Amino acid sequence: MKAFFQAGILATAALSLSGCQMALMDPQGPIGAEEKSIILLATGLMLVVVLPVIAMTIAFAWRYRASNQAAVYAPEWHHSNLIEAVVWAVPCLIIVALGIVTWTSTHQLDPRAPLASDLKPVEVEVVSLDWKWLFIYPDYHVASVNQLALPVGRPVHFRLTSATVMDSFFIPQLGSQIYTMTGMETQLSLLADHPGVYDGISSNYSGKGFAAMNFKALALNGSGFDAWIARARAAKTKLDAASYKKLAAPGVGNGAVYYGAVAPTLYHDILNKCLGGATCTDDAVTLAMAKAMAPGKAICTHPEVQSSLPKHKS
Repeated sequence: MKAFFQAGILATAALSLSGCQMALMDPQGPIGAEEKSIILLATGLMLVVVLPVIAMTIAFAWRYRASNQAAVYAPEWHHSNLIEAVVWAVPCLIIVALGIVTWTSTHQLDPRAPLASDLKPVEVEVVSLDWKWLFIYPDYHVASVNQLALPVGRPVHFRLTSATVMDSFFIPQLGSQIYTMTGMETQLSLLADHPGVYDGISSNYSGKGFAAMNFKALALNGSGFDAWIARARAAKTKLDAASYKKLAAPGVGNGAVYYGAVAPTLYHDILNKCLGGATCTDDAVTLAMAKAMAPGKAICTHPEVQSSLPKHKS
């Protein structure tokens, strides 16, 4: 009866897991393919220890069962140099192998590194909001919400930031999850090898709308990508400071939204926290560095600016 119960549990688990989408094991780009290879290699190396341990656990339990009178009973046995050598050497070799793989792959798959291609990368500026994704195409002067278009066979270079809390940008089938943080910028290069619609997610918890903070990545051929850009340009809404303020209000996005025009410095102002007219972070840093390099000297020498500055007594 117990055996049937255990078999039922295993069958139920197998049926339940059969609907899971193994996106990481179905890569659609070179970065995803490399990461799949690393996952399989690391799993294989760890199974070198795991499988023998499982097999020996079963074998020992069977051999030294109470009813087996032929098994050697050795209560005084306590040490074996061979066993000590194996249980220490094998894990150490596996750790060394994993370390080498991690070191080399970390540099080979540096998310900032450009991908080798004869084609110019498509630039995309990404802003994570509560709880939606904003994609700006500076070269095409359009933007979209919760829908990302990628031309097949052409690299895409992302510049990413967050307007709120820390999030995580991830398209599992294309690879390379990367964080977005307010006031900071990360970079990522991806490439899609095959046309398709791929799921994009935020893989870092960011509040009550986190579960719905998803987007669709459309990998399109050349004409399909051009058509998508044309559709976005046809949108009558412009993404400027006023419309961005409405978009940035906390809430879950309802489908894709397009903007036919984008304020040229919008991403810069979001990144540097100066949409409301405040001093941009990069300008403040530049002024601070200039003052540090030349203390006591005027930063700006334009006559009109100099006349407006307060006079200091010596």
